[in-house]
Amino acid sequence: MRTSRYFCLAVALALVALPVHLCAAEESPIKLKQFIYVLRLVPRLYDDKNWTKDDNAALERHFARLKHAIETGELILAGRTRETGDKTFGIAVFQAPDEGAARQFMESDPAVVAGLMTAELHPFAVALERKNP
Repeated sequence: MRTSRYFCLAVALALVALPVHLCAAEESPIKLKQFIYVLRLVPRLYDDKNWTKDDNAALERHFARLKHAIETGELILAGRTRETGDKTFGIAVFQAPDEGAARQFMESDPAVVAGLMTAELHPFAVALERKNP
């Protein structure tokens, strides 16, 4: 639309810090929010001998998905404790446009879908982050 392009250009010129490439899309970018989900193994899997071939395949899909989310910039970090049994848990810190999208990301985790882990979502804010040299 012609009028909106002129308006967008005027705003960009008035706010010199605004990147010009945002005007080409005629809309502002979505501000992503941070979330964390905590993953806990289901009790059946506390003992390594109880893991099935299907469980291991689901865990591989879980890891591949998190790896892909790192590559796309959606996932900030993921990891797990080194404890065993009911003390072990994992976390995934990630970005999403809103809580609904965050919940969908968490609930579609292959480990959650397969019933290997339960997950609990929380809004989150990274306060300090180490920068790699």
